[in-house]
Amino acid sequence: MADVVNEGAAGRRTRSLRAEGALKALAVEPDSPERLRRVLEQALVFARASFAAVYTPSEDGELLCLIESVGVPRTLYGLRDGYALAGRSPVADAHRTGRFVWLAPEEIADSAASRRAPSRDFHLAVLPAQGDDGGGCLLAVSESPGGFDTADRACLELVAEAVALPALSVAAEGGELSAGAFSLAMDSGRVEVGDDILELFGLGPDEFDGKVETLLGLTVPEDLPSLMSVVEAGHMSIGDRELEFRVLQPTGPPKWLRLRGRLLPGGEGQPARLVGTVADTSTLRAEVTDVARVQRLAAALATAGTVRDVSHAVVTALRKPLRADRIALAELENDRLVVIVLDPPEPEYWPELWRMEWRAEWPDAPVRAMPTLAAALREGRAQIWPAGTPLEPALADVGPGGLAVLPLPAGGRMAGACLIGWDAPHDFGPDERALLTASAGLAGQALLRAHAFDAEHELVGMLQRQLLPRRLPRLPGAEAVARYLPTTAGLEVGGDWYDVIPLSDNHVALVIGDVQGHSAAAATLMGQMRTALRAYAVEGHPPDVVVHHANRLLMDMETDLFATCCYVDVDLEEGSAWCVRAGHLPPVLRHPDGSTEIAEAEGGPPLGVMREADFPMSPLSLQPGTVIALTTDGLVESPDADIDAGMDRFAHELALADPAHLGLVADALLVGARRTDDIALLLMRYEGMAVRPLRDSWTVWRVPQAVGHARRFTRRTLRSWGVPPQDMDAVLLVVSELVTNALVHTDGRVRLDLTLVNHRLRVAVADASPRTPVKPTSISWEATGGRGVLLVEAVSAAWGTVPVSGGKQVWSEIALGG
Repeated sequence: MADVVNEGAAGRRTRSLRAEGALKALAVEPDSPERLRRVLEQALVFARASFAAVYTPSEDGELLCLIESVGVPRTLYGLRDGYALAGRSPVADAHRTGRFVWLAPEEIADSAASRRAPSRDFHLAVLPAQGDDGGGCLLAVSESPGGFDTADRACLELVAEAVALPALSVAAEGGELSAGAFSLAMDSGRVEVGDDILELFGLGPDEFDGKVETLLGLTVPEDLPSLMSVVEAGHMSIGDRELEFRVLQPTGPPKWLRLRGRLLPGGEGQPARLVGTVADTSTLRAEVTDVARVQRLAAALATAGTVRDVSHAVVTALRKPLRADRIALAELENDRLVVIVLDPPEPEYWPELWRMEWRAEWPDAPVRAMPTLAAALREGRAQIWPAGTPLEPALADVGPGGLAVLPLPAGGRMAGACLIGWDAPHDFGPDERALLTASAGLAGQALLRAHAFDAEHELVGMLQRQLLPRRLPRLPGAEAVARYLPTTAGLEVGGDWYDVIPLSDNHVALVIGDVQGHSAAAATLMGQMRTALRAYAVEGHPPDVVVHHANRLLMDMETDLFATCCYVDVDLEEGSAWCVRAGHLPPVLRHPDGSTEIAEAEGGPPLGVMREADFPMSPLSLQPGTVIALTTDGLVESPDADIDAGMDRFAHELALADPAHLGLVADALLVGARRTDDIALLLMRYEGMAVRPLRDSWTVWRVPQAVGHARRFTRRTLRSWGVPPQDMDAVLLVVSELVTNALVHTDGRVRLDLTLVNHRLRVAVADASPRTPVKPTSISWEATGGRGVLLVEAVSAAWGTVPVSGGKQVWSEIALGG
């Protein structure tokens, strides 16, 4: 039985030697545009860093700018893409003094290294990287409890020395380019290209006019959007970009080319430049060295956010290169190995004990049933068993031709294990053993980060769900569904929201909105705006007044954030609606014949921008079967297409859906959605009410005969509706008492509303006073008032009061024919 022992002093020296060898191999081709990224990846592999970056001075000498990074997103540590060269920051200090900077978590909290408080503890290292051009700094982050140990620091010094080599073959403006390189000025679109690139595009040196548009015109039109996202200023962030595209040929199919580029920041008066190479993909050979495999695994794990992402990266990096027949990745939870990925996934490829323990999608295997594995986990050593080694059945069937067990260390404990098995006898060479050891360390750290990411993402999602409606109300003559997808690009809460607000007289308000930014402040403001809009709507204000009040409220909050909103008030009886937009996308209507229409609803500015803004109302006409669709920009906006194209695509997909199953329509509209921003989607299908209420109203004038006039109006209305005379007495009593109370105890206008639906009559009296009628607890014989409320309660099936715009409404419901 062969094994790989833990690193001691000799192991640390070996790690430094391996790092030195890998860096020397990368130095053979110093002009490679990928060299800088490859060098930085060695900090992940050999120095156990979770993030590494290079900062170099800008051309004006004012800033230290980020030009390349690898590892987890820098935003997790609050790191910036630029630091003032004369400012107080670890990066600037290291560059000015030429000294190494090593900071522990408590020292980082006191420094100016981060823009905001980081979400986790980490150690920071900054090493000067002095080159021929003045050099820059290497920055590295470690999440290990003790930070960078002696061997880690030695490896970082080697990486810093390697970083100082020229990173690209592109010289300064006016210099010579290598044959396969290019340099594009982002402000003018003027591009310098090597002769090999011109040959790939089928151009001679005398035929090329130096404009990037000339080259773009020779590409396949379908590939232009992705190319434009690279060559247009403002679309590309600092760092590397790689993509493949096709060039048209005089005869035959288009030729596939690969562009690798890096955006370099410009200084004062100097444009940013995109520099890189273009090569024929048929001439690119895949690297097969073990160092390259570790590099690819490190790069894949650097962007793996969830536990499943980590598992997929490990399987992709190890199974095929090692020609393994099966691979399992499992997390250690107490005394059980909970398997998170199996490849292949079918049960018949795995031992019988595992099949007996199968749970839903994956099994969880008891460690006590595999003492050899348990010992490996306790010792924390990667172990390899060649073919013929006697093992317990639970492990022997995983790799009859050879088995490798890799404990996954992370944060001073074992996060889990990776099992790799072969059916045919497998020969384990020393390079392969080193590959397995390096892979285990990378996977363990990535698994720990992914767990933290999953936990934080779940917490964020739970907070977001608490701020949104738990369920949508049942609507008369309509059905509404909603969907919300949080972004997967970060851990912060977004500001998208939706709401469905039942209103009086069978109206319903559909609301969707988006608060600027992704933060706790945005989520808090979102909750406040949703509550405010609901409160203003329930008070009975028209749509433009509701949005106007919300705008004034947001202005009074004195926040730097603004919000967009679309508010649609739908009359479910009449099939009409009024729409108000505040900087938000318009509704999309799907008509019963399957055609769709982006509503031409005039819009106002976003909420919180102008105090005295106008928010005009636009009418919408609805036929039974019409679907109203409201969404936020996360569903329709993308870097490679403008928002109008996204809305057209959204309308087209809505037209293809079957409106009979509204939930399936919502799910179909979200298929393939980019998760770089939050997405809220609200759909309502209007069917029309099967039974329409009978309504009538009467304005009560303040004259001595006012109560009598109200009674005569009520009697005349009920007679026209066919209400039997025996049911009128209770109604007339309620009308008399409510109208009398309003005239005696309030000032201003009084209105009487009658509504009849399904043998239930609603009497409502609105007045200008916000005071609610008080039900007396006891009445003496000598009292001259207070009995009216008791009489209303006695003859009503239900009664109550609700606030309305400018006052209140007291209502009573009376069952007829009882």
